[in-house]
Amino acid sequence: MKEQDVLDFMREQVYRPLLFDELTLALGIEQTKEALTKFKELLSQMESVGAIVRTRTNRYGVPERMDLVVGHLRAHARGFGFVVPIDRTLPDFYISAGDLHEAMDGDRVIVRPLKQTAEGKREGEVIRVVNRAHKTVVGVLSTFRTYGFVKPDDRHLTQDIFIPGDQLFGAVDGQKVVVEITAYPGVHQSATAKVIEVLGFPNDPGVDILSVVRKYGLPEAFPADVLQAAEVISHEVTKEELAQRKDLRGESIVTIDGPDAKDLDDAVHVRRLANGNYLLGVHIADVSYYVREGSALDREAFRRGTSVYLVDRVIPMLPPRLSNGICSLHPQVDRLTITCEMEWSPAFELVRHDIYPSVIRTKERMTYQAVRDIVMEQDASLLERYAELVPMFHLMAEFAMGLRERRMKRGAIDFGFAETKIKVDEQGHPLELIKRERSIAEMIIEEFMLAANETIAEHFFWMEVPFLYRVHEAPEVEKMIALNEFVHNFGYHLKAVGNIHPRALQDLLEHVRGRAEETVISHVLLRQMKQARYAAQSLGHFGLAAQHYTHFTSPIRRYPDLMIHRVLREVLVEGGLAPERYVYLQAIMPEVAEQSSRAERTAVDAERETDLLKKIEYMQDKIGEEFEGMISGVTGFGMFVQLDNSVEGLIHVSYLEDDYYHYHEKLHALIGERLKRVFRIGDRVRIRVVKASKENLAIDFALVAKLQAEDVEADVEARQSIPVKSKNKGRKGSDEYNFTRDGRTKMPREAAAPKASQGRNRRKKRDETASAVTNGSLLPVKGGYGSASLVQDVRPRHKSGKKATSEVAKKSSEDSFQAREAARQRKKKERQLLNEVSSTYGVRVKDKGNKRAKHKSD
Repeated sequence: MKEQDVLDFMREQVYRPLLFDELTLALGIEQTKEALTKFKELLSQMESVGAIVRTRTNRYGVPERMDLVVGHLRAHARGFGFVVPIDRTLPDFYISAGDLHEAMDGDRVIVRPLKQTAEGKREGEVIRVVNRAHKTVVGVLSTFRTYGFVKPDDRHLTQDIFIPGDQLFGAVDGQKVVVEITAYPGVHQSATAKVIEVLGFPNDPGVDILSVVRKYGLPEAFPADVLQAAEVISHEVTKEELAQRKDLRGESIVTIDGPDAKDLDDAVHVRRLANGNYLLGVHIADVSYYVREGSALDREAFRRGTSVYLVDRVIPMLPPRLSNGICSLHPQVDRLTITCEMEWSPAFELVRHDIYPSVIRTKERMTYQAVRDIVMEQDASLLERYAELVPMFHLMAEFAMGLRERRMKRGAIDFGFAETKIKVDEQGHPLELIKRERSIAEMIIEEFMLAANETIAEHFFWMEVPFLYRVHEAPEVEKMIALNEFVHNFGYHLKAVGNIHPRALQDLLEHVRGRAEETVISHVLLRQMKQARYAAQSLGHFGLAAQHYTHFTSPIRRYPDLMIHRVLREVLVEGGLAPERYVYLQAIMPEVAEQSSRAERTAVDAERETDLLKKIEYMQDKIGEEFEGMISGVTGFGMFVQLDNSVEGLIHVSYLEDDYYHYHEKLHALIGERLKRVFRIGDRVRIRVVKASKENLAIDFALVAKLQAEDVEADVEARQSIPVKSKNKGRKGSDEYNFTRDGRTKMPREAAAPKASQGRNRRKKRDETASAVTNGSLLPVKGGYGSASLVQDVRPRHKSGKKATSEVAKKSSEDSFQAREAARQRKKKERQLLNEVSSTYGVRVKDKGNKRAKHKSD
């Protein structure tokens, strides 16, 4: 019996939750001890991942038939959280702090939906934790007489962890430690753990990066059986294997990578054919030949999911003997590869393609800098050294730019943000922050890899075989509407925001390129995009404007690529998939996609945190110094400023001492209440470094001056475009500010009048309007009362029989207040009574009268 068979049976319309014995009979399980034990293990495994649910009466069913949802919890530092369902068609569920129960951040949980909020968001309650995300936690130890507490480094873990005195294992106050959880938190108690590793004091060299490695559970060392499996793989390629592959060792094939790269998994060559077409060869290391499915190497690669590139180290997916050795495409040695060969017309249209196993021998190991200097700078020494390859590099640049132009025309979105490399010494102390702009060399490799990935994805999509795709879904309509409102302030407009095409966004980026607003619009646009992920279905790639896309080009460092190579080999080389194999691959692909996406997010988070730690450490030596930067984000509590060296810090709103500042969401700006001074994303400012804290992962700045008003003119223009706040302070949304077409404030004539006359005019206008509409009545006319005669007939009368007057209205208002006060007092007495019942019978009374059982302590 397979897992899918059980799920299909439970999803049938006539199914009702069954006991174990009933289920075995319904599914025809043999009534032998061995078969029953095996089936029970299958149900337990399915229950542990949330595929099925066992009720309190020990009956089994699928969550969706029980109005339950399975997902992963994303806890917030302020106590609440969100559950992201495994079924991506469902919305996220908001979980209040009181409804989290025993769940911790990252846990796989079962949620019972509660209600939908006024904003359309769903709320839920965690009813069960099916899989724990945290077995170990990293944090700083605080010791007391007979016990200790660890404050987790992960800010999503909001509760300190209790450490019994006999479980400290020599750790002292203030040290960074790794603890293993022995008891998870309950409703009225924190988690309990024991110290298993002492990392050192927070400021000791190397402790910061090691803490991140342990925090994210990144496995540095490989298990012994995995290392042994790597050791037995031979460097030599057999003649039998070479005979089954296309020999490309005579081609001028090169690798182009960064100077520090060791896992070289892609090589390229380009030729001009006799018919004028381009022939592009993308050759990828054939890792699937060495890493067989189900082997120790494969299981470990699946668990890791990806290689992780930290500031001072690389944590590879495969053992170094493979990743840096046998599989890496080093120059002048024979290497096994999978080749995607593509012929393109001079108009950059794909004419034909072929995918096959090959053997190559790369001519040179090129760096991005060297190729850039050859193509752009015409460096004499490099031209002489690589004279044989120079024509191909120029042809590569020509071809890559043609591919890029074609991609941009169809609507691919290109932000072009620069990256930063952090240079550290042997002790891990940051020495320099180096900003790396994307050059022609990086573009060459980027375009060639994109072309190969798209070609492979489309090929296998039409073959209709189980596959993994890289998908990027279209942004939410609400976010596009908000973006459109924002760019209106700069005089731009997005077309068809309800069904946005990536070309519309790329056109916007092209229009703003080189202008003052380029930075602000690019950053805001990026934040509206969804996150790319892996999926078993081809859902398209919005950012690339590609109908089909996958990851094929990096099997040394990404498990999805390795899985794709495996399917490719079976389909193209071994003659296709047997029916049983087809069903098996179709069943496991969603799990592989989910695991790969999760591993990728973990790696990205770890890489960002190590970068941030080193940037904070770099700025600790610069407290009190002044720098120039650009406002990169604006919130209600302040504004983030990115310096020219890529360091980002916060100017808290409390540091803006010249005025009261209010956040305007649509403008992404802080606006002064009195002086109407504006701070928006993209503005240039001068700041002073106030604080840099590794513990809080934060850098604090103080504002010295706002620069750009090019300086006066731009500032005047900004002030003129500041919206004037409506006197209806309680109102929100677009009615709060009025704009003309050019973005300037539309001010009514009354705005210039003194406050007293403004008040009189408003009251007079209001009274006249009320009189005209209701003919003197205090009640507005409801729908259906159209004529004046009907209005007169429905004027309200009070108990006195008189029509409404100001005196009667006043008395009515007083009566209404007294009634509300009496009701409040009654509710207060009821609450006191219920609280007495609560303390007596162990029942906790929530707001709105909902009762819930409460633990009663002895």
